Amino acid sequence: MFRITTLLGSFLALILCVTTATAQNYRVRPGDTLRIEVIEDSNLDRTVLVAPDGRISLPGTGQVRAGGRTMLQIQRSLTAQLAPNFANPPNVHVSLEELRPTVPSPPAEDPVTAVFVAGEIKNAGRVELEPGTTLLQAIAQFGGFTNFAATKRVQLHRSAKIYTVNFDAILKGTSPNGSVRLREGDVIIVPQRRLFE
Repeated sequence: MFRITTLLGSFLALILCVTTATAQNYRVRPGDTLRIEVIEDSNLDRTVLVAPDGRISLPGTGQVRAGGRTMLQIQRSLTAQLAPNFANPPNVHVSLEELRPTVPSPPAEDPVTAVFVAGEIKNAGRVELEPGTTLLQAIAQFGGFTNFAATKRVQLHRSAKIYTVNFDAILKGTSPNGSVRLREGDVIIVPQRRLFE
């Protein structure tokens, strides 16, 4: 039990050291909120917002660049600016009180694959499908064929090429073409059946 407690304590100390080192190396950005404390004069203690131009201001210092700098660099600049107002250089402490608020990103639209369907099919036109939809799934989603559809000669037009698909063979399980995944811009044309077809 003592060993586990010792290991846990060591682990927590390591996390604290890493977090402290990360905080010391953090470079301030516009919109961050800093806490500034001057040990010799508590009237100068305040919380300041880093302006869009990356600057902060305190009484007796004027504008001080904070954007892109670490806490230690800001602390040194403030100490140098305040020094003429004190008999000895003041002890200034700068800490990060709050990170700039993150602007929520707009919700991502659900990706869709737009295909076009024409001919002897019940719902012709532009159809939006989920990415990865297969030819067989798409035909089911289109509502199926009309009574005059030539289901053995369904055409898939893709990138200036035309592929003929035998839908009857797909249903019998003798053709793997039903598992072809449709792509953006694909056009499916279902021709009309011939007289003795």
